[in-house]
Amino acid sequence: MASGVKVTDEVIAVFNDMKVRKAQANEDEKRKRKKAILFCMSKDLKNIVLDEGKEILLGDLGTTVQDPYQHFVKMLPPNDCRYALYDATYETKETKKEDLVFIFWAPDNAPLKSKMIYASSKDAIKRKFEGIKHEWQVNGLEDLKDRHTLAERLGGSSVVSLEGSPI
Repeated sequence: MASGVKVTDEVIAVFNDMKVRKAQANEDEKRKRKKAILFCMSKDLKNIVLDEGKEILLGDLGTTVQDPYQHFVKMLPPNDCRYALYDATYETKETKKEDLVFIFWAPDNAPLKSKMIYASSKDAIKRKFEGIKHEWQVNGLEDLKDRHTLAERLGGSSVVSLEGSPI
């Protein structure tokens, strides 16, 4: 069921920036790259927009953010839905990888109306996020509080570390 909600150009631009890894980027550009970001519905419920201030930049890692995954989990509102992109850095037994993960956060205690609007609008944002390999619907903190669950989503038992921490 489509909701008629639109995805703003700003959201699409952020996705494209996160998707394209700039190998030639200088240090300053790398520091401004987003590690994670949240998206929400606009006040009038007609657009999917950036959730102001709800982002982790690569430049924050090691300074204001020690564990990006745990910091990301704490950014999620306990009583409302969100969409999120998380740029996961992980290692399998064979290689190091980085993949974008699209997360639909719909906690059990979010208002029913919010859950319905976000669920019916999910396809609108997913259609704009071409090339996402990993999608994850999360309904509570217990689903994501430890990194094992994300590691399983990324590569099952072959994942040996996530964000530099062993699994």
